[in-house]
Amino acid sequence: MNENKVSDNISNNVYDDSNRLLKQATYASVATASVLILAKLIVWFMTGSMSLLATLLDSTMDVLASLITLFAVRIAITPADDDHHFGHGKAEQLAVLAQSAFIGGSAVVLLLNTLDRITGDEIIVENESAGIAVMIFSLVATVVLLAFQRHVIKKTDSPAIKSDSLHYQVDLLTNIAVLLALAGSGLGYPQMDNILALLIGAYMLFSVRSLAWEAIQQLMDQALPEEDLREIERRALSIDGVLGIHNVRTRVSGTTPFIEMHLDLLADITLDDAHEIGARAKRAVLEYLPDADVMFHLDPVGH
Repeated sequence: MNENKVSDNISNNVYDDSNRLLKQATYASVATASVLILAKLIVWFMTGSMSLLATLLDSTMDVLASLITLFAVRIAITPADDDHHFGHGKAEQLAVLAQSAFIGGSAVVLLLNTLDRITGDEIIVENESAGIAVMIFSLVATVVLLAFQRHVIKKTDSPAIKSDSLHYQVDLLTNIAVLLALAGSGLGYPQMDNILALLIGAYMLFSVRSLAWEAIQQLMDQALPEEDLREIERRALSIDGVLGIHNVRTRVSGTTPFIEMHLDLLADITLDDAHEIGARAKRAVLEYLPDADVMFHLDPVGH
């Protein structure tokens, strides 16, 4: 029975650490986007730069997307209740789809506006130095946020934080493009902004495709990757007393893998011994996937 307690402690500790990191990541995302909006709004009035206006609008959408992530994560980490026996983890995948819509919509608007600007009148930009200073600040703030998000993703594998991180990866490229556009405008090359904007829009559409598809697959209860399934089975079979396994079923909800399988045990062992073997098998699996929800069915078989 001690094995059961150890397994539960492992799961609870990992669950608490993951929840803390997820909350910190969402708060950091909202705070960063809010500061950048204020800074870009002030400098846009000073410069009249259309490329800066584009990144201002993009940061505004980032706040909306980050708020969606914030609420989705708060819902996702809510424990299971009478109406949601498997928890609320799929709120993260719904947030990913919403984020994907934001990214895709931003990309289409950016591409259409850029094409319109290419054929329109040239826009005169003023106070390029102020715009450049703000874009450098934006770059630094975004890099710091991305570094923290990467740490959280490594620890939690959160789909919502992955999606939010993609937003800021695109922002990083956008900020670089605006920085180059402002510098190019000062040097007499206004079309540099349009060329870079087209490249960024195409990258946004390409990046969001796989993100949305993965969210859809998880909402449809796609099984864990084949290499994870093989390792889970290997660890269960490595326990003395486990004669075989069958009916292995897996899925992911939010950041929590759900694993269910039947263990074949000798029919003449005691019930306590059977549960002890099941507890050791569960611990072995949790050492590989600490945040998993593992359920074993103990099936008696002959000699």
